[in-house]
Amino acid sequence: MKSNKINYFVVGGFVLIMLAGLVVSVAVLTGRTGATDSYYAIYNNVTGIKFGSQVLYEGYPVGQIEDITPHPRAGGMSFRVDFSVKKDWRIPEDSIAQIAAPGLLSAVTISISAGKSTASLEPGGLVNSKEAANIFAVVSSVAADVNELAENNLKPLLNTINTAIGGFGELLQGDAQQLVIELTTLIQNVAERVPKISENIEVFSNKINQSSDELSAFFKPENSQKLEAILGNLDILLVTVNGMVDENKRDINESIVDMRRVTESVARHIDQVNQNLEGASRNMYEFSRQIRQNPGLLFGGTPPKDEAAAR
Repeated sequence: MKSNKINYFVVGGFVLIMLAGLVVSVAVLTGRTGATDSYYAIYNNVTGIKFGSQVLYEGYPVGQIEDITPHPRAGGMSFRVDFSVKKDWRIPEDSIAQIAAPGLLSAVTISISAGKSTASLEPGGLVNSKEAANIFAVVSSVAADVNELAENNLKPLLNTINTAIGGFGELLQGDAQQLVIELTTLIQNVAERVPKISENIEVFSNKINQSSDELSAFFKPENSQKLEAILGNLDILLVTVNGMVDENKRDINESIVDMRRVTESVARHIDQVNQNLEGASRNMYEFSRQIRQNPGLLFGGTPPKDEAAAR
């Protein structure tokens, strides 16, 4: 009988110890192992988080989500997320609480990025929030944009390239062959004329060098003295001419005035002179015609009778 009581006592104690361990484990996993402070944040989307989701501070677990409360507002819905963190855990005022997943397959958490402010939030205060970056939504949006780009731009571009390639192939089969033949003939002609062109260039270069040598010889010191003498004589001649012009300036001005008057007189009578010249040319023409018909007029003969008048 005594042995049975001992067995019952051992079994009961083992069960109590297991229950106590289970309670401690659950408390550790939920982060409710001690006193906590409450904070909250406001989000427009709370996808992936729920009661019990972890709250991380720079990756370190400090608490959990306690409650999510929807609040209708103009133009949509906002959600107040209340969460608890360890007692006396310092959170700077400019910290940001973002809904994020540490890994692709990890559970979604609230990750608090520590700010640089020296002032800390009071328990129960509002933590600045940042919406979650939905990678799948971004990928879906990019895929839609790529699909639209392929349908509206890439396919027409490929069709245009195919058409251009087809036209280019037709060109190669038709006019391009003749063009290649003509280009080949042209290249051969140029190749045949290259030696002659090179020879002409060499001759031209030699002439330029010869002219350069002659010019250099002309500007040698002995020739430069002659050139200076010629320039000096030209200077003296110019001075003499300037002196003559200055001395006869009055006569030159009068000559110019007389020439102007003569020119004006000729201009006034030029029409009459032209008329006289025209009349004289006509008389000379008539005189030469009569001489050709009857050279005896030069010796005092009479003109021949007009046959039309005799009839």
